[in-house]
Amino acid sequence: MSEKDKEVRVPVVPAADWDNPLRDARDRRLPMVAGPSGLVIFGVTGDLSRKKLMPAVYDLANRGLLPPGFSLVGFARRDWEDQDFAQVVHDAVREHARTPFREEVWQQLAEGMRFIPGDFDDDTAFKQLKDAVDELDGSRGTGGNFAFYLSVPPKFFPKVVQQLKKVGLATPPPGAWRRAVIEKPFGHDLASAQDLNRVVHDVFDPDQVFRIDHYLGKETVQNILALRFANQMYEPIWNRSYVDHVQITMAEDIGIGGRAGYYDGIGSARDVIQNHLLQLMALTAMEEPIAFDADALLTEKLKVLKSVRLPEDLGEHTVRGQYAEGWQGGEKVIGYLQEDGIDPTSKTDTFAAVKVEIDNRRWAGVPFYLRTGKRLGRRVTEIAVVFQRAPHSPFDSTATEELGENAIVIRVQPDEGMTVRFGSKVPGTSMEIRDVSMDFAYGESFTESSPEAYERLILDVLLGDANLFPRHQEVEESWKILDPIETYWAEHGRPAQYESGSWGPEEADEMLARDGRSWRRP
Repeated sequence: MSEKDKEVRVPVVPAADWDNPLRDARDRRLPMVAGPSGLVIFGVTGDLSRKKLMPAVYDLANRGLLPPGFSLVGFARRDWEDQDFAQVVHDAVREHARTPFREEVWQQLAEGMRFIPGDFDDDTAFKQLKDAVDELDGSRGTGGNFAFYLSVPPKFFPKVVQQLKKVGLATPPPGAWRRAVIEKPFGHDLASAQDLNRVVHDVFDPDQVFRIDHYLGKETVQNILALRFANQMYEPIWNRSYVDHVQITMAEDIGIGGRAGYYDGIGSARDVIQNHLLQLMALTAMEEPIAFDADALLTEKLKVLKSVRLPEDLGEHTVRGQYAEGWQGGEKVIGYLQEDGIDPTSKTDTFAAVKVEIDNRRWAGVPFYLRTGKRLGRRVTEIAVVFQRAPHSPFDSTATEELGENAIVIRVQPDEGMTVRFGSKVPGTSMEIRDVSMDFAYGESFTESSPEAYERLILDVLLGDANLFPRHQEVEESWKILDPIETYWAEHGRPAQYESGSWGPEEADEMLARDGRSWRRP
């Protein structure tokens, strides 16, 4: 045998003992590239998957943040072949992706796509899924690392995780990982949330379960922590000595659309306040964590949630409403009770406003007002920290009659950024002081556009970074806050009606007026 026919063996150096000579210690991007892995999406034919998840996967690949062998497996009740699934993903990416379409990126991604037809009771389909995962390990080098994304109604969560356990997909091979990703709602009250957690944790360890709250993936929400703890100018005044109250608003200008089956019986408080708004409140009110990691953030957020005190009179300090017909966006729209599939006697809330306080040294006596609703004036989510008025003013009352309260407003969507509102002298010969705003906008300050929330969250799942995911303890504490309010509403009256296109029922304005305050107009 000639020398050139001899098999050439390259010694394999263990990764732990090898340093990449081209790696620059200042490169912050490389640690954010996912290792060998794959993603299985249950309910892959739904709107969330088509409009958010598939485009997010493509955008991550396009930005070079996914491994070359990344694999995407779809599971749904469709009689599709792999190429049919690839075409569906292709169409979704073309329509909804944030980054430009590149054929070479698409081809590499498409090679790792597989589709498994079946429903959640189908043992054979889950065995086929197990075979597909094993095949991808060999052909694509996924290393046995798979995340299972449950983009399905919550009633199917237990069945899916139990099937994964039954076929052995929940248990990773040695040295690999398996993770479950669960969409909200995490139960409809404390008892159901605890039941769901028990079922899921019977299959996956708590640190393998990632509960998605897409609001926490938004750049502006993460910027709350940067704003507070990376700067010296805000934290000294971020307390009861200077803050008068805090308003957290999430308003939508749309109705329920085709979600009657999901929404009726759930309502806006369970859909938004229990997760999104209480999470935003926790980030706004928490103490500085010892580190920016999942355990440290959990510790501080839990302290806030455990310190929440509800008002003694829930009738005076909580409001629920339903949108009635009205004009919105230049067209006449129908009320909630006239929507298709809604019981005309439904008491489901499409608007909710609640007042809570946080019993700790930093926030004692400072009310937090949370409100959310559909068919409101415009689509906006913001956190407004409103400060006390100056204790002494040398100016006469006519000079300051147009001066309001100082405020720091963090805009989560749609115009991501921050506004600082303060008083300034109006140009002229007389002393007149009026509110002005100083704006920071993400789109103007950075050359790079913000990634979609699902891009960040999917990447974090693949990296095993749980910083932006609520843990089960937070979910349960949030239900402890909301359950007494829901119980009170169930036993007292009906939701107040408010005109579509307005900013909610009059009762919500009266709730703040009793405290000598008023809602901000976002």
